Order: sequence, then structure tokens, then C-alpha cells
Amino acid sequence: MLPEEIIIAPVVTEKSNDELQEGKYTFKVNKKATKVEIAKAVEKLFEVKVLKVNTMSVKGKQKRVGYHTGKTSDWKKAIVTIDTNPEEVTYLGKGGKQIKGSKKFKDSIDEFMGA
Repeated sequence: MLPEEIIIAPVVTEKSNDELQEGKYTFKVNKKATKVEIAKAVEKLFEVKVLKVNTMSVKGKQKRVGYHTGKTSDWKKAIVTIDTNPEEVTYLGKGGKQIKGSKKFKDSIDEFMGA
């Protein structure tokens, strides 16, 4: 699956807005996506370092319009925790030289709130 097919939309609620300061972002995701696929998709789309992914299946609610009753569709929600203080990765190369990793990560997702 492509990252654009995995991440469907951000979930904007009071609770998800309160968790933004902790580096937790909430997304509506594809029902067949796994935690590993979700983490890779968020890292690729938003260029952040993902620390943890929590997923849950949300059951649809019963709705009524006039006489007719129906049910909203089930969906999957993912709460993604990102690294808010990314540091450059250093490792030892040939000859004991320290080499810095070239990948740079952001400390927040700017596109989350439409900014």
C-alpha cells in the first residue's frame, strides 16, 4: 500500500489537540494497515521520527433520519507518538571515525492543523 492510501485524514478533537504538546498525533487510517505500515507512512509523508503507534478499531454508530435508521461505517484510528527532540545519529565508521547520520527529522507535523 502507498503511504497516501494508509493515512486517510487527521482526527481533530479536544483530546487529540491536548495530546499535540506530548507529540501524539491522531489519524484515521486504512482498516487493513498494520502498525509498522502506519509508522513508515507517517515517517515518509511528514519526515518525522515515529516512536510508537497505538491503533484501535472504532465501531460505527446507529443513526436515524426521520423514520429510517442506519449505521455509520466502522473505521480504524491510530495515535502516533513522534520524537519531539530528534538528535543526529552518530556511529563509528572505518578507522574509528565518528560519522553523523544524514537523515534529518522534524520535531512536529506542521500540516496537521492545516497550517
